[in-house]
Amino acid sequence: MADQINKVDLRHSLDRLYDVIASRKNGSPEDSYTAQLFAKAPENPARKLCEEATEVLIEALNHNKVKLTAESADLLYHLLVVWAAADIDPKDVWQELDRRQDTSGLVEKQSRQL
Repeated sequence: MADQINKVDLRHSLDRLYDVIASRKNGSPEDSYTAQLFAKAPENPARKLCEEATEVLIEALNHNKVKLTAESADLLYHLLVVWAAADIDPKDVWQELDRRQDTSGLVEKQSRQL
């Protein structure tokens, strides 16, 4: 039961962040970092996502929990920006994750390779 509550809380937090990000999609780049990313979508958000993923990798390899936590938050933010730029609703991703949860990871991966 606690896992279910935590999953709902996490999704709710990410949904709220996504809503804030999406609200800045047509904002002024002079007033918002998020709007600056959208102004050069899809290239700029995608590059930032890749940069943040690399920083997460580095901190994971360095075993630096504090920096890994901070970089992970940046990575999630930039992932949500990429989703918003591509008009992907987080709920669709949550549904896909739920669908995969009922399947063995190896079986699911194999089904995507066919």
